Amino acid sequence: MRAKLIELQVNGRPHAVAAPEGVLLLDVLRETLRLTGTKQGCDGGECGACTVLVDGEPRLACITLAASVQGRAIETIESLATQGRLAALQRAFHEKLGAQCGFCTPGMVMAAEALLREVPRPTEAQVREALAGNLCRCTGYVKIVEAVQAAAGARA
Repeated sequence: MRAKLIELQVNGRPHAVAAPEGVLLLDVLRETLRLTGTKQGCDGGECGACTVLVDGEPRLACITLAASVQGRAIETIESLATQGRLAALQRAFHEKLGAQCGFCTPGMVMAAEALLREVPRPTEAQVREALAGNLCRCTGYVKIVEAVQAAAGARA
């Protein structure tokens, strides 16, 4: 399979990646750029573990071709912490016990980040709707929703 040069803007930095045609964004992020915070879950767009932001909108990296996001702003979980300090949303997940095993957490956080950028003070229903595409096998989502609302309060 032939390699194609793909120019990506990931976490505010430009990257030129030689990748086979048809390579998924998830594979480029994890294998080529070594940004392993984005998790590989179902490989079919069903679980949300691989959620990243593309131009500020949640996108499932496991079903997104890397070439389709060429030149667009891609944000991964690694983009949120600043100088080694957790962002308010990450801190809220930690403090409110929103992360159990942690596998789904990066996708949950990125979906919640997109929501909080659009709706700074979301209702519980809005949080649940925004996270509907992200599955967690450990919790009943109560702590996750509490974490997002706590982060919204901290940002206000």
